[in-house]
Amino acid sequence: MSTHLFTSESVGEGHPDKVCDFIADSVLDACLAEDPASHVACEVLAKDHRVVVAGELKTRATLDIPSIVREAVRSIGYTHEDQPFRVDRLEVLDWLGVQSENIDRGVSKAEQGAGDQGLMFGYACDETDVLLPLPIVLAHRLARTLAADRHAGRIPWARPDSKAQVTVRYRDGQPVEVTDVVVSTQHAEGAPQGRIREYVTDALLPSALEEWHRAGLRLWVNPTGEFVSGGPCGDCGVTGRKIIVDTYGGAARHGGGAFSGKDASKVDRSAAYFARYVARQIVRSGLARRAELQVAYAIGVAQPVSLSVETFGTGDPQAAAAFAARFDFRPAAITRQLRLTEPVFRRTTNYGHFGKTDLPWEQ
Repeated sequence: MSTHLFTSESVGEGHPDKVCDFIADSVLDACLAEDPASHVACEVLAKDHRVVVAGELKTRATLDIPSIVREAVRSIGYTHEDQPFRVDRLEVLDWLGVQSENIDRGVSKAEQGAGDQGLMFGYACDETDVLLPLPIVLAHRLARTLAADRHAGRIPWARPDSKAQVTVRYRDGQPVEVTDVVVSTQHAEGAPQGRIREYVTDALLPSALEEWHRAGLRLWVNPTGEFVSGGPCGDCGVTGRKIIVDTYGGAARHGGGAFSGKDASKVDRSAAYFARYVARQIVRSGLARRAELQVAYAIGVAQPVSLSVETFGTGDPQAAAAFAARFDFRPAAITRQLRLTEPVFRRTTNYGHFGKTDLPWEQ
């Protein structure tokens, strides 16, 4: 029997890069709520008490960018007096401009073309009920449960920034046990590390890992000793830097394009969602136990340049490829089928863009 270890990471909603992703998706949703035809490419940078919102828009929506930023930061939980980055002292710089006419020509013509060239991947496997690899599913559960306990007031010492990492042992391609867990959670000055470790050991792990929790797994909690300075005051945050956290935890390939802050005309986002949708259908239909799609586009052109399917020896690749070819990968068709003109994108930002059963590409 062959065995190997595989590790995936998740981050909390207060991670500096995720703060920026959430603000960018909040701007996108605000545009779509008023104007479903909006085209948005929003980038955010956050450091100390400053937030820079930049990019290009084509929208009829009326936006109050400072208010959008502050509402997003408040909902994350940056309201504590001991945090330099907090909602009541933010300085917001709005550097949003108008979308390039060159790009607009390609995406606004009769048959909508791709908003950029590039390649996107979609992946699904049968090792969890949400058709995602187990390590990223468990890492997201840890980060999401930690955030839920913080928001509920069950751990008053907790602050918004956090990371979680899970290592799983595989035997003959199937997960058999969790071997290692790393949890780093920001906390108030003076919070006893023993108390934090006790919470992780006695509450967080059993709740989040469920049947994969076991005695004897190796655990690291705040390995540097303390984690007081976090969020955008501990590290500069920028949109689009957590693309592996957002997708498959490293278990599948990635085309390199980030998601947050981009409307559906940007195939970096919409085609990656649709490739995931089709990969799910391949696995659900029994054509393969693992499926990875690659789709590629030329800017301004509706039909993909290429579409390929890999089944990793778990199914019939030709049958899977023929099945995938039945789907319409043109940007306008993807937008219609997945209802991507609706303001749903704030729901995607944290704990993975895939695996959430209320999202159209996961149905």
